[in-house]
Amino acid sequence: MLLRTLLAATLVFTTLVAPAQAHDVSSGSYIKSGPGHGRFPLVAGGKAAAIHVSQADFAGVTRAVGDLQTDLEKVTGVKPVVSTAAPTRGEVVIVGTLGRSPLIDQLVARGKLDVSGIRGKWETTIEQVVSDPLPGVRSAFVIVGSDQRGTIFGVYDVSKEIGVSPWYWWDDVPVQKKNTLYVEPGRHTQGTPAVKYRGVFINDENPALGTWGPEFFGPGLAPGYPGGFNRHLYAKVFETMLRLKANYLWPAVWGRAFAEDDPDNHATAKAYGIVMGTSHEAPMMRGIEEWNRHPNAYGGTGEWSFRRNREAVKEYWHDGIRRMKNEDFEGVITLGMRGNGDVSLPDGDGIDLMTDIVNTQREILAGEGMTGAPQVWTLYKEVQRYWDRGMRVPDDVTVVFTDDNWGNMRKLPDRSAPPRAGGYGLYYHYDYVGGGRNYKWVDTNQLPNIWEQLNLSYTYGVDRLWVVNVGDFKNEELPTQFFLDYAWKPIPLEKITDWERGYAAQNFGAGQSREIAEVLHDYAALQSRRKPELLNRLISLDPAKDLSTDSTAVVYDDQASPYSLTNYREAERVTAEWAELSARAEKIARRLPQNTQDAYFQLVLYQVKATANLYALRLAQFTNIRYAEQGRAATNDLADVAEARFADDQAMSDHYNTGLAGGKWKNWQLQPKIGYGDIERYGPNAPWQQPELNHVALPDAFYPALRRITVPAVAEMGVEPPALPEFSPYQSAPDQHIEVYNKGTVPFDYQIRPSVPWLRAEPSRGRLDKQVRSTLKVDWSRAPRGTTEVPITVTGPNGSASVVRVVVKNPSGPVKGFVEAGGYVSLDAARPSKTVGSWKKIPGIGRTGDGLTPWPVTAPRQTPGGNSPRLEYDLHLFTTGPVKVWAYLSPRNNVLPTEGLKYAVSVDGATPQVVDVIAATGSDDTRMNKQWERNTSDNVNRTVTTHTITGAGSHTLKFWMVDPTVVVQKIVVDTGGLLTSYLGPPPSRHF
Repeated sequence: MLLRTLLAATLVFTTLVAPAQAHDVSSGSYIKSGPGHGRFPLVAGGKAAAIHVSQADFAGVTRAVGDLQTDLEKVTGVKPVVSTAAPTRGEVVIVGTLGRSPLIDQLVARGKLDVSGIRGKWETTIEQVVSDPLPGVRSAFVIVGSDQRGTIFGVYDVSKEIGVSPWYWWDDVPVQKKNTLYVEPGRHTQGTPAVKYRGVFINDENPALGTWGPEFFGPGLAPGYPGGFNRHLYAKVFETMLRLKANYLWPAVWGRAFAEDDPDNHATAKAYGIVMGTSHEAPMMRGIEEWNRHPNAYGGTGEWSFRRNREAVKEYWHDGIRRMKNEDFEGVITLGMRGNGDVSLPDGDGIDLMTDIVNTQREILAGEGMTGAPQVWTLYKEVQRYWDRGMRVPDDVTVVFTDDNWGNMRKLPDRSAPPRAGGYGLYYHYDYVGGGRNYKWVDTNQLPNIWEQLNLSYTYGVDRLWVVNVGDFKNEELPTQFFLDYAWKPIPLEKITDWERGYAAQNFGAGQSREIAEVLHDYAALQSRRKPELLNRLISLDPAKDLSTDSTAVVYDDQASPYSLTNYREAERVTAEWAELSARAEKIARRLPQNTQDAYFQLVLYQVKATANLYALRLAQFTNIRYAEQGRAATNDLADVAEARFADDQAMSDHYNTGLAGGKWKNWQLQPKIGYGDIERYGPNAPWQQPELNHVALPDAFYPALRRITVPAVAEMGVEPPALPEFSPYQSAPDQHIEVYNKGTVPFDYQIRPSVPWLRAEPSRGRLDKQVRSTLKVDWSRAPRGTTEVPITVTGPNGSASVVRVVVKNPSGPVKGFVEAGGYVSLDAARPSKTVGSWKKIPGIGRTGDGLTPWPVTAPRQTPGGNSPRLEYDLHLFTTGPVKVWAYLSPRNNVLPTEGLKYAVSVDGATPQVVDVIAATGSDDTRMNKQWERNTSDNVNRTVTTHTITGAGSHTLKFWMVDPTVVVQKIVVDTGGLLTSYLGPPPSRHF
């Protein structure tokens, strides 16, 4: 069973500055369901207060008021009147924008509304109950914004507080019904956003959104391009973004052109108050697909090349800026240029060329009077090279740093450099297409990991623009909302658990919120170990090659399980954890009301149950292949199990596509996740690309193929393994076992006989049809001290016999600390015996537990030794001589202006050995080489040092801080018996 990490139990080893307060996704702070002193009756006695909004206000505000009217009716059954006239009596709601709404300005002029706290602020709101606001009006609930979106966000905050989830449409979340609604007296505000532009990028949208969207909303309107997304689809995206307090969008790009797919798309964005942008590969407010559709429209060669087709490209850009100006929509303009198709420029990567490109774009902007429009230069992939080599864009341009597509930032501002007027931005990923392999199917993003990288970025001054790749938009709801909530008001680590519970309550009510939040938390923890698309790739190293310099040292096997089928029973234990989680999720489903079942399936149950089923499928599949190689009689049974799990997977997809929400999501769940790597089926891109032909996703299929064998009509015994890992009274690994199996169809009697009385097998004998697993137990009260070799004889049909060798180590004397057993010591990094300096525990960030990082993240690089910051772990070792110490770190890149990313290790009083994890693993996040793919695919950076143990007994292992951005998850000391596994051995026992 998964050991749940309580995120609230955050450990800080020194006194830290108290973090800012979190934004609670279901605070309910000012909306109440019953009357009270001074409370304003929003809906009471079967009547709803009329809503007044001025015709002079922004179109986005009046539209949002219409949504509030609908939301109030959904929740209470009472539909309020919306009026554009000034109220004259009773109790009313007044909504408006400061300086735009005559109603609001009149309240300010009469001294009834103090707006000094929001005047001139960006997207800031006040919600306030005002007595006697206007002649004849007894009281008013006033929602006033500093600007258009400030008012809109205030309106939608009321919707959220009355019980309407931001995801009500995309996930069929029912409203939380109430008969009456009251507003608490006083002033309420959500504050001013920490990040100015906060948005999402719809990307990698085929096959899910790309198939479903045009079918549901109708085709795109560009002739010959019916797969485009029209204004009706984007209207639903825009509304949800505003409910989440997002203001910025990069529209879909896979064969889609926002401006052409519906001529009213930009106008719709303007009407909603959304700021439009374009992705890193689409400069000057034009999607790259516009060029692909009309490469010869501007003369020239038709090439996307500034060097060879300069004038045509310039005019193409010029048209984009003219369109933005003429259509008068709000936007952020992307500068720079990349190659067509998310690749580097075909013209080379010279700084002179890129400088010429940016200068030309700035000249176009100046010619159109658009230099005041916000502009960004996004350092995605190879573009960061220009920055690293010293290129700088004009000071008013926002420089957007990016992650490596797998949630690890690549660069952050140099704190010693002067501040930029344009500030810095961030581009992050929850979805990705590329090496080492796509991950697109379900949410695989873990909040502690996201928090650590967002906190790091924000602390280093990245606060002008944040955008996250959310794939299809749907399926990434929880991390998307967390990202946007954090960008609005940074969430303290200690409040993540509260946030998760608030998210669950927002969508399912308070009754089951704790249990649902725990399921979602544990789901993310398990999912963060490895993307499900990678469950048929084993990554190993060629020992004859130098990993630090040779990419061919990394070896992929796309027909093998990354989890060990034998060592530490790893694959079985991990699959069991998923099965347990799925059972918990299904138990909750049985307790939820019927009207929440569709939402629960979409937001919780499908991703949990389908992933658990996929793990069971992979375990059966790879066990089947292994059994076939051994000729086991049970081989075909495992093929049957795998096929049953495949059928279960398809049934869940069919329910999603046909039964869910009355068929609303027809053809949504088409994303393949099982058949990756099958080159014979779909070509040379199969190792990383989703199964597809001609850009159309293929249905799931087994890869590697299941194997069925003909089992002979004989009785023939097989025994595995020939030798067992050593036994120890201190072991934490699963009990050792022997498997006796039949290679034929004829049953036989077997017997397992250890040669000593204090070692027993359970069961030790019986009639065997296909196979049996016998667990071995040591009676430590009778076992002799020291090391004993014990043969175990297994007998079967026709006088056949096999001998299994075991070693039993029963050391004497007291022990202290983490104790060696099985030839290793395995340490959870977050359980040090002693800390020196400031470290922060990040619960759940590791693949198997918590992690520790130096604190604060802005601390300077340290020279290890003396009294510098370190973690100390007390060990008890029985082995002497050379040992290897493996450090398991989060797979971070060096984001600082220093050389490498470093830590140090020492044992006892030895000199610390410094390790640069970038150099040691050969990882290059710009070239995205196979070493980098290995780290990100395995979601860990593993490096090793060798140390000499001069005597058995107590020792101290020291993990030293060098760089502040290292996150250490686990440390394993290999004393000679460490077995190959994906997660490493279970934690050692501590005394």
